[in-house]
Amino acid sequence: MMESCCLQSPAITTVPSSLPRSGFIEKPLGYGRVFKLPRCKKYPLSRKLKVFDFRAQASGTTKTNSEVAGAISNKADSKDEDLAFVAGATGRVGSRTVRELLKLGFQVRAGVRSAQKAETLVQSVKQMKLNSEGTTPVEKLEIVEYDLEKQDTIAPALGNASVVICCIGAGEKEVFDITGPYRIDYQATQNLIHAATVAKVNHFILVSSLGTNKVGFPAAILNLFWGVLIWKRKAEEALIASGLPYTIVRPGGMERPTDAFKETHNITLSTEDTLFGGLVSNLQVAELMACMAKNRSLSHCKVVEVGAERTAPLRPMEELLAKIPSQRADIYSPKI
Repeated sequence: MMESCCLQSPAITTVPSSLPRSGFIEKPLGYGRVFKLPRCKKYPLSRKLKVFDFRAQASGTTKTNSEVAGAISNKADSKDEDLAFVAGATGRVGSRTVRELLKLGFQVRAGVRSAQKAETLVQSVKQMKLNSEGTTPVEKLEIVEYDLEKQDTIAPALGNASVVICCIGAGEKEVFDITGPYRIDYQATQNLIHAATVAKVNHFILVSSLGTNKVGFPAAILNLFWGVLIWKRKAEEALIASGLPYTIVRPGGMERPTDAFKETHNITLSTEDTLFGGLVSNLQVAELMACMAKNRSLSHCKVVEVGAERTAPLRPMEELLAKIPSQRADIYSPKI
């Protein structure tokens, strides 16, 4: 049975008292407590999938005692090195990043606006092979509903994740919305950075774009989309100023390449403000970010520009990352 809980920061909320009690079941949830949860029919096949809803609740909800809320808050203070949070988990880069993290043994909290829209992601994870531990990847996947434009829903969604990967961005649906790049690429990202800073996560990986810090063509053409590169740069600056250990990933064009692109084009990594064009696949970027999450000392406080070329030699991503200089002198050592 899928487990589901609704939180309203900072306290846990139960369902509205107006709902009928006949449709409820009791499930053990966190610290041996028992909560009453509504039966959920969204994912009848996802028996081992956990779904959490941290979005703002409607009026009429009631709160449990503060002791339970405090227990969950204390748990979030202790980071799980094998737990990653992915924002924008249903997108082209985000969904692939979720799967690549699962392949590396991470437990993943997939941040989504709607659990219903995460069905495609869930089904793709179910098709993955058993890992070395003999467990199915879907057992390590949690679907988390939250709203990046509502600050108080973010921190509970992060939980005790040690690494946050931000894959959000204004897409084709926002092409006629002049506020899209500001709201999503900057403001929503800044909200996530703030929550991650308060939560003291160990590492933050941000997907940005070529051309954010230095004008160059053809990357600069993207600014015709309501100044998107300007807002992405402001998000980069917010991350750098946060003091969090970070990696900023600036990929080339990802619209045309398919997942098979890597079979003919090997990934390349360049230092910041040196690459202004080129292509790379969503899958290659996802593989890179999963590698960064696994090898944080190699990606500590770096800005990496990513492309892929036919003539580039095939080399381990760890080797490529090691050649990119860190922007901070301090050395980050992951907790054991």
